[in-house]
Amino acid sequence: MAGFFWFLIKVNPMLRYTTLAVTPFQQNCSLVWCDQTKQCAVIDPGGDLERILAEVQRLGVTLKQIWLTHAHIDHAGGVAELAQKLNLPIIGPHQGDQFWIDGLPQQSRMFGFAPVQTFQPTRWLEDGDSVSVGNCTLSVRHCPGHTPGHVVFYSAEIKRAFVGDVLFAGSIGRTDFPQGDQDTLIASIRQRLWPLGDDTVFIPGHGPESSFGEERRTNPFVADNYNF
Repeated sequence: MAGFFWFLIKVNPMLRYTTLAVTPFQQNCSLVWCDQTKQCAVIDPGGDLERILAEVQRLGVTLKQIWLTHAHIDHAGGVAELAQKLNLPIIGPHQGDQFWIDGLPQQSRMFGFAPVQTFQPTRWLEDGDSVSVGNCTLSVRHCPGHTPGHVVFYSAEIKRAFVGDVLFAGSIGRTDFPQGDQDTLIASIRQRLWPLGDDTVFIPGHGPESSFGEERRTNPFVADNYNF
């Protein structure tokens, strides 16, 4: 009987991930993969593609998809080049970020990035959608406020959420960009992220990981005892 349970555990696919800081903005680009199939997706390849591809090779995984939380330059600057180079589908974000995608060349000039191209996502995402890599599935939460089309990827299997620039350890995303809105962002966090559980660890777009429970206790913008 003990051997039977070991077999069940052994064959159950597990999502793995690692995170690299890329671009001059030190944006957290994550590689997520199924340990059973070794198929991999990259979340927010904003730049430094040679570093990302070197890490893919080091891990011994096969890059199959690009997942995008939102279309600011430090998250999306490398998307078009990587998709063309490896013939990869682009999954996300929500269609609300179309104008940010269209403006990527202007963003690159404004923020001192190398020239980049626009692109057309293979698939737009909506709240409640799911994405899969290998045998692992993550759910999608539409969390506008930082940008109107921002999405979050959540793995119930490992209790991890890849939240882009919605939430940070001790802070929240900026809302002073076009179509940003702080009230909308705070509502997204409280209504779309907190229900995922206090024990969920999140990987933000910048800075260290934290948990939803920790931010509910201590984050001055969204803590449970914070009054608007």
